[in-house]
Amino acid sequence: MKKILSFAPYFLVFILLTSLSYWAFATYLPASASQISDSNTSSSDTTPTPKKSGILVFEGPKTAVCPLNGAKYSEEEKALWEQKRPLLVMIENHEDSRPQSGLQNADIVYEAVAEGGITRFMGVFYCAAQQGSEQKYDVGPVRSARTYFLDLASEYSDYPLYTHVGGANCSAATPGGPCTTAKKAQAIEQIAAYGWNNKGTWGDLSQFSLSYKVCRREPERTGDVRATEHTMYCSTTALWSTAADRGLSNKTEVNKTSWDKNFKSWAFTQADKASSSSDYNKISFDFWSGYKDYSVTWEYDQSNNLYRRSNGGQPHVDFNTGSQITAKNLVVQYAKESRSIDEHGHNLYDVIGTGTGYLYQNGSKIDITWSKSTRTSRTIFKDKSTGKEVNFVPGNIWIEILPLGNTVDYEN
Repeated sequence: MKKILSFAPYFLVFILLTSLSYWAFATYLPASASQISDSNTSSSDTTPTPKKSGILVFEGPKTAVCPLNGAKYSEEEKALWEQKRPLLVMIENHEDSRPQSGLQNADIVYEAVAEGGITRFMGVFYCAAQQGSEQKYDVGPVRSARTYFLDLASEYSDYPLYTHVGGANCSAATPGGPCTTAKKAQAIEQIAAYGWNNKGTWGDLSQFSLSYKVCRREPERTGDVRATEHTMYCSTTALWSTAADRGLSNKTEVNKTSWDKNFKSWAFTQADKASSSSDYNKISFDFWSGYKDYSVTWEYDQSNNLYRRSNGGQPHVDFNTGSQITAKNLVVQYAKESRSIDEHGHNLYDVIGTGTGYLYQNGSKIDITWSKSTRTSRTIFKDKSTGKEVNFVPGNIWIEILPLGNTVDYEN
């Protein structure tokens, strides 16, 4: 007992010195990379770190150019997207579906009327989506397929990943009765004809063929209960995983070729430079006259050199970010409309062919022409005055498909 007591002072001194050393190291030495994951300084550790739950921060230099939107990302992000092919998702725009999730994470967004003056979006997800989202089911509400969106989706792969909840098909008013859907509007039959349901090329991601882990109903997602048709949300991560399981990663296993073998990237050499003055500070249009809930306004934000979207007279917010939706490039594409071609009110838009439109970027407007020779060919936009292909500002693109004859209004 006396020996133990004789060592007690030395033990206390050891504990005191150890505590002082730990305090000194913690106070005066720099923090480790893991402790400064929110810093803008780069680290030799290239593993992305979570900024928030589900959101990744890539801290390497931005040297990799996205083939879809021309923006620069880190090599780590490129390594992720190069394992995949573009993902196309039908997202509704009924007023009860707002705020939608995921539109700001799309590299390209198309908008056209689905039926009854109500527009629908098709988001093209590839590069920007690698940063993830706090929401596990990060895109939606997802709705049904339309034939003209199939024509556009066909530009993005030999067998594109097309996400939807059912679609227009050869339905009958009575069992065994005649089909009541116009043949040109039968999206489900067209998907099958294109080979998107075949073994090895099964890029059709209809929610009806997916598990609960990929897509699910969330009726109270936005804080109040919504009708069932406005509640389907999907996970981009799970959708890409499902496609890979079917043999569709960046390559198509059945033919051993990359999805982008014949893909044509648009040009992105336009300088990202704000206009000192603009005659197009507010760009407004309707899809159908009298349907003000679906009227669109894009306001030019000169300080950030981008356009901010309003829908139905209200700022259009992405539920995932809580912020107003923005775009670096805005295209108005005029297309021939065939309205309500059957008793279901289906519409058609001729997006294969040629036409005119406008391109808005950097606070300016360019009169353009567009052409698309076949379903699988790329839509090409050209400057109407020069006949040369337009250059986009690096960044996301919104393409608004308006019926021929619709007007676009401006305010300075």
